[in-house]
Amino acid sequence: MTSSRTTAEKGKSTGHPGDGLRQKSQPSLWAGWGSCVLLLLVICGLLILSLFVGTVHIPASEVWSILSGADVEKSSWRFIVLETRLPAALTAVLCGASLAACGLMLQTAFRNPLAGPSVFGITHGASLGVALVMLLSGGTLAATQWFSFPAVLASAFAGAIAVTALILGFSLLVRSNVMLLIIGIMIGYLSSAVVALLNFAANEEGVRSYMMWGLGTFGNVSLSQLPLFAIPVLLGLVGSCLLIKPLNALLLGDRYAQSLGIDVRRVRSCLLLLTGLLCAAATAFCGPIAFIGLAVPHIARIILGTANHRQLLPATILTGAVVALVCHLSTHVFGGGQIVPVNAVTPLIGAPVVIYVVLKKT
Repeated sequence: MTSSRTTAEKGKSTGHPGDGLRQKSQPSLWAGWGSCVLLLLVICGLLILSLFVGTVHIPASEVWSILSGADVEKSSWRFIVLETRLPAALTAVLCGASLAACGLMLQTAFRNPLAGPSVFGITHGASLGVALVMLLSGGTLAATQWFSFPAVLASAFAGAIAVTALILGFSLLVRSNVMLLIIGIMIGYLSSAVVALLNFAANEEGVRSYMMWGLGTFGNVSLSQLPLFAIPVLLGLVGSCLLIKPLNALLLGDRYAQSLGIDVRRVRSCLLLLTGLLCAAATAFCGPIAFIGLAVPHIARIILGTANHRQLLPATILTGAVVALVCHLSTHVFGGGQIVPVNAVTPLIGAPVVIYVVLKKT
């Protein structure tokens, strides 16, 4: 009796994402595909709403005319709706979905409710790549002929992939999830230190450009560039859905997963690769967006009331898109005619969720 009580207390105190699978054999009323359908409807509604909201006032009747293909009073309005607002909203959907999937996979693989896409330094690696290009060039996007959005994109993607490759190398040497987690955190600190040194040595224009990129935005992707962003994100999301069964097994521990014939090291490597791909794409196109990857998986767990990834992973992906769209709309609402950086809004949603999770686990 004492032994079983002690085991139950340990399971309650650990606070890792697998507790829900142990404690709840039946999903809540919100669980299942019905919640995913509801989230899809919310996404569609927010996408339509985002076409009506912006720094430039466009009458609602004119927006409907643009969407229906009819003539409008000003041709510039058509460009704003279809070439600016629509790509930004779709970018928010892709970015939110990718970061949310990253957060869920990392929290499951490392059994840590506070794990996020930046925990292994992947986001910091992307930031370091951009810093090397932006700060060493000493200019802004318009200041030099060779420095442009493709340069930022390539440097961010290269930095994130380089850190992912480094973490994968360590994963072959280190078997402990905790030790690998610590190594990732240290790599993030090293990247941040190099960025700080570069900021100290750079001129004012370079520092300003890098700071603006670091605040995050969904508005840097044009309609023609959107497929370049969508392809790696969709591939990464499909790959994450193929790992639902191993993720469920990992919830109950490495030994349990191994008893089911799952190669834990291979699964962990696949998770790191997918996380690196999704995080690299999101950071390269949108900047280092904070809190979405950390908070959204917990929001999805609260909504569903289950830790089963067969339901939780699709719901997390869709919830990430919803949260990103809400943040995107908030950047226009709070700006008073200007666009507020995304990272000025995401903590308003993410921080209370993290505080709630911490208090609930104590």
